[in-house]
Amino acid sequence: MTRKYFGTDGVRGRVGETPITPEFVMRLGYATGRVLASHDSARSHGKGGERPAVLIGKDTRISGYMLEAALEAGFSAAGVDVCLVGPMPTPAIAHLTRALRLQAGIVISASHNPYYDNGIKFFSARGTKLPDELELEIEAALDEPLICVPSAGLGRARRIDDADGRYIEFCKGTFPFEMDLRGLKIVVDCANGAAYHLAPHVFHELGAEITSIGTDPNGLNINQDVGATAPAALRQAVVTQSADLGIALDGDGDRLIMVDAQGNVYDGDQLLFAVVRSRLRQGPVAGVVGTLMSNLALEHALGELKVPFVRAAVGDRYVMDLLRQNGWLYGGENSGHILCLDRHTTGDGIVSALQVLSALREEGGDLQQLLGGLELYPQKLINVALSKGFAWQDHPLIGATQNAVERELNGCGRVLLRASGTEPLLRVMVEGQDAQVVTRAAEKLAAAVREAVSS
Repeated sequence: MTRKYFGTDGVRGRVGETPITPEFVMRLGYATGRVLASHDSARSHGKGGERPAVLIGKDTRISGYMLEAALEAGFSAAGVDVCLVGPMPTPAIAHLTRALRLQAGIVISASHNPYYDNGIKFFSARGTKLPDELELEIEAALDEPLICVPSAGLGRARRIDDADGRYIEFCKGTFPFEMDLRGLKIVVDCANGAAYHLAPHVFHELGAEITSIGTDPNGLNINQDVGATAPAALRQAVVTQSADLGIALDGDGDRLIMVDAQGNVYDGDQLLFAVVRSRLRQGPVAGVVGTLMSNLALEHALGELKVPFVRAAVGDRYVMDLLRQNGWLYGGENSGHILCLDRHTTGDGIVSALQVLSALREEGGDLQQLLGGLELYPQKLINVALSKGFAWQDHPLIGATQNAVERELNGCGRVLLRASGTEPLLRVMVEGQDAQVVTRAAEKLAAAVREAVSS
């Protein structure tokens, strides 16, 4: 069955346009509720009992209120109870769903996208992304009519009042008990997103002196010139305030970018490598999963440490799939999604930062020293807008230009073209040892894509 609505990370789009409308989101809640109820009934062997229940959280977008109400109505109509927690990071929903023994967790968020986008993400009872087969069941159920259950069977809604404290304690529990962060001055950038009222407390309660930016959401400023996708604000704050480190999350709190005292920015590839090097001091690391976008230098550096490395398609769900297949614990994306399955079931910006900080405490020195000489190869990424349904894979101009660029790299780099799973964009990436050659090649290829699209 072909996916109609689900992308690489749930359902996402522009608010007010299908599928991010109140009517569709209510039907999505109803369809999901019906599927979950059928699975719950099968697990209980038809014995009945309490209604299935789900957890709903959201980031700070103004549209979250509207979509939360629509989801709640859909689940209630399907006879599913709803637990509400308000603004909460995506990984917090994964943890709380598992801790509270609920049937699913739902996050209303478009992650790093601007405020006018929004989306719906799902977690299973185990705190992991929904398997493909369950998403396909939900898609099929969306075509069925919405028939409300009898009044006595309607789902109820309640608010979880201690969700913030539960998650803060969970995060702190992933940091070694015998360590603290005393003596460190840290700037925390919460992207005016879901972690604005949580992340600063985690690091402060572990002993750090904390200054916060991106902690004043107004519904419209999520990810706007702050956060992991715009690290310049954090970089300036760290240098201006003579801080030791900076930590940037994205709008839903599952990405991490860090900055050192000199203002150097460290991406997901570098931070993943720092964590893996730290774990190697404790014992063998079976392997690491990256993506097609992971820097070639990371692969080479892990090879020198005798750690196997494989690439998944872009998207943390695909990294997770390969980790499970191989029985490995560590993986991530250069965008800042880092998976440490010995600490959490999903990528978590706060938890990932704590793993880097524990490595710093254990080894001493700074972030640059923690990387053990890893130097990323120059990489140029250009996003080109695509018209709906444009068959870029088969366009002769794009193919010919890509072949020409690969010849120019002469075996000292690589080219990657891929369609975004969340936006109507073609991501043009060129990587190599010479920065000027890489930039020139990427611009040449991007220009060819624009010409092909416009024609």
